[in-house]
Amino acid sequence: MSSVSALILAKNEEQNIEDCIKSVSFADEVVVIDDFSTDKTAEIAERLGARVIQHALDGNWGGQQTFAIQQARCPWIFFIDADERATKRLAGLVREIVAKDDRRYAYQNARLNYFWEQPLRHGGWFPDYVVRLLPAKGTYVTGFVHPAFHHDYEEVRFPEDAYMIHYPYRGWDHYFSKLNFYTTLAAEKMQKSGKHTHFADFILHPFWASFRMYVLRGGWRDGRIGFVLACFHYFYTMAKYVKLYYLDKTNRHVGDEAG
Repeated sequence: MSSVSALILAKNEEQNIEDCIKSVSFADEVVVIDDFSTDKTAEIAERLGARVIQHALDGNWGGQQTFAIQQARCPWIFFIDADERATKRLAGLVREIVAKDDRRYAYQNARLNYFWEQPLRHGGWFPDYVVRLLPAKGTYVTGFVHPAFHHDYEEVRFPEDAYMIHYPYRGWDHYFSKLNFYTTLAAEKMQKSGKHTHFADFILHPFWASFRMYVLRGGWRDGRIGFVLACFHYFYTMAKYVKLYYLDKTNRHVGDEAG
C-alpha cells in the first residue's frame, strides 16, 4: 500500500496548528515547514508527532512549497495550510486514492471559506477548487503569492461535498492587512504587464466587481456578511487601480516657495 505526506507551511500559527494536524490523521507523516515561528507552533507540532523543519519563506510561497515537497518521504503529497482543515469526507477520499496508488492523476478539492463563523457559499467564494493531492515526483511550485503547481498529471476534481474548511481571515485587522498587501501586488503585476489606468477605471471596474459578486454570483444569499464583503470588494478593486495609477508618481514634497 502506498503512503502520503501531509505538508504544512506555518509561521506563528499556535492557535491553528493543532486542529490542522489532527484533521490530517490519515497521513503517514506530517511535515511542518516552519518559517522560524516565535510562538509555540513548532513545539505543538512536534508534540503531535509532526516532523518540523525550519526554513525561511523569504516572501516566496512557491519556493517554500517546493522545498516542502523535497522533504516528503512518501510518494504522495497532500498540501494543507495551517488555517485549513480536512473534513472527514475529504480525508476518506484521500485514503482511497492513495491506497489505489494510480499516479496518473492530481486531485483538486473544493474549499469552504468561513468568516465570523459563517460559511461563504456564494459570491464566488465556493467551491474555490485548489490542487492539493498529487504524486510528489516531478512536482514543483512557482509563485510568490498565488502559487501554481507544475506537474505532468491529469487533474481530477473531487465532489464538492469533499471540501476543505478554510479560515482566511482572523478578523477585520487581518482582512484589511491582506487587502492592502494583495492590492499592492496586483497593481505591480498590472504595471509589469504594461497595463495603464484612467480615472474611469476607479469607478467602472469596482462597480462591476461588486455587482458581479453580490448579484450575479449570489453573494446576497450569504446575508449581511455577503453584503459587507461585496462592498469591501468594491474598495479592493478600486484600491488596486488607484495604486496602479500612482505607482509611477512621486510622493516627495520639497517645500513651498517663499512668498
